[in-house]
Amino acid sequence: MKIAEIRTIALSGATDDHGWPGGTDPNVQYNTLVEVVSDEGLVGLGSCYTTRALVEGALELLSPMLVGQSALEPLRVSETLRQSTFWLGRGGSVEHAISGLDIALLDLWGKALGQPVSKLLGGNYRDRIKPYASILFDDPPVLADKLHQQVERGFRAIKLGWRPFGRVSRQMDELLVRTARQAVGDDVELMVDAGGSEQFWPHGVHWARETAKMLADHGIVWFEEALAPDDVEGFRQLHEASPVLVATGEVLTRRQAFAPFIESRAVDIIQPDLTKCGGLSEGLRLAWMAADHGVLLVPHGWNTAVGVAADLALSAAMPVARWVEYQTGVPYVEQLVLPRFELDAEGHLLVPTGPGLGIELDPDALGKFARR
Repeated sequence: MKIAEIRTIALSGATDDHGWPGGTDPNVQYNTLVEVVSDEGLVGLGSCYTTRALVEGALELLSPMLVGQSALEPLRVSETLRQSTFWLGRGGSVEHAISGLDIALLDLWGKALGQPVSKLLGGNYRDRIKPYASILFDDPPVLADKLHQQVERGFRAIKLGWRPFGRVSRQMDELLVRTARQAVGDDVELMVDAGGSEQFWPHGVHWARETAKMLADHGIVWFEEALAPDDVEGFRQLHEASPVLVATGEVLTRRQAFAPFIESRAVDIIQPDLTKCGGLSEGLRLAWMAADHGVLLVPHGWNTAVGVAADLALSAAMPVARWVEYQTGVPYVEQLVLPRFELDAEGHLLVPTGPGLGIELDPDALGKFARR
């Protein structure tokens, strides 16, 4: 079975607020789906966190190395793409495109073999996992209402991120976290994402250390992106002093970028986004590298339902996994595919058991959000 064609689908019209300045335009286009079509008509589905124009540009480079290759050797094919494009896209948007292609190749492989991707990654250590509802901070009264909604939906873990946390004052930060804890009680896990990958992040290690102490007072599980994304030494110093777990990694690509954080034990948790970092095959390598150093992998999931399905597959295939990110109220996550993701009675998501990723695009959603 050979790879015959690559198709792209741009998602727009319902883009959720991503927390960046000026990030409220629903028509901005950040997520691009890719379909890898075999010569036997099977279609694998992937997702890239980058614009369609950049994916199409990358495909001009990648397609000659992709079309005609075996559709049953996804790890070899995607790694060959990566190794062959170092001079033109080492870790940038070309890698984002490879990420979506890799996910699609794994999905296609699973469909061809009639097996779920989680089994093809090595086997299922679990059939469900706890998602954390991922939402943005807001003014305290609005924040409390948002949190109540997540608890009512059945979430038992919630992450709060970005503005106004870290942008106003220490007093505001403490008020936000105290409001959150009071709103959900002691039985719901809370995580905090400072959003240090925002442009021109002003805070350093001292701010991060003091903030981590405050978070510990309110029972926060982890402190995410407290520093600029590439500040390995800063994260190492924070990790040594922090009473809560330290997490980062959503903007990093390729295992080589994660290695310094893992090998120096600068963090407790790495958070690769499979639609950016290199796809499922790179995520698998990262997960085992992290496990060998006592670091946990929790996939970053601020993308699409295809990304969520990939996260579930990877998390099922790892001996130690505790959470996946789930962006709530977002059409590209909650309306894009069938079957819909649903929480069980204990607030967990089931790992799909169908062939490939175990999902299919919803034609109605495509009619609303997709531009082929």
